[in-house]
Amino acid sequence: MTVDVGIDGQVALVTGAATGLGFGFSKTLARSGAIVGLAGRRPDRLADAVARVETEGGTAFPVTLDVRDPDAIEAAMEHITQIYGPPQILVNNAGVPDARRAHQMPLELVDTVLETNIRGPWLLATAVASRLIAAGLEGRIVNVSSMSAFDYRGEGAALYSVTKAAMSRMAEVLAVEWAAYGINVNAIAPGAFASEMMDAMLDRVGDITTSFPRKRLGDPAMLESTLLYLVSPASQYVTGTVIKVDDGQYPR
Repeated sequence: MTVDVGIDGQVALVTGAATGLGFGFSKTLARSGAIVGLAGRRPDRLADAVARVETEGGTAFPVTLDVRDPDAIEAAMEHITQIYGPPQILVNNAGVPDARRAHQMPLELVDTVLETNIRGPWLLATAVASRLIAAGLEGRIVNVSSMSAFDYRGEGAALYSVTKAAMSRMAEVLAVEWAAYGINVNAIAPGAFASEMMDAMLDRVGDITTSFPRKRLGDPAMLESTLLYLVSPASQYVTGTVIKVDDGQYPR
């Protein structure tokens, strides 16, 4: 079902879109009338994800992209802009966990986490914003942070938590930087939601839902309304905000 939230025909780019939360975000935007670029590293999975979005009546296209590669980011942005115009919606969703104790992380893993979770989203946000500003267009950028940015319990994800705190702060500062241009930048901080990344964590640490007030993981569909609010005209006065969506799982 198409939901009219005022983004019909706008170009959206979602990173980490082949699976998990990113795929859910892509379907949500497509259902609401956006033309969605699904970005990810695996062409086969992207092709399948695009086909699934189109089966539901959405308009989508694949963007093979490793956000760790600055040249690939620039090439992808140029390609999208030439065909569709600059994306007016960017969902910075791509991310990787560390799954190691901080003192046991090899340099290669440190670089992968930092480049994927911070540098790539920063470069994508600035690439989108520079093109929107040049074209005189307004836009919406949504960073996917995490409740681990605010609460860390020593589960072997220290650097991941640091990067997600950076994603929240990035939304706050870029919102100030670009407010005059009509570009809103916000973040969503999900709690524990069902996803491939969460499955891997549960394999390591066991069932974490027993400590949650409602004893459950979130369904990715529960994030739809927050995303649609942040990309729609209804949130035109909301920028530099981090919305926590965690079912009361974490302390305040």
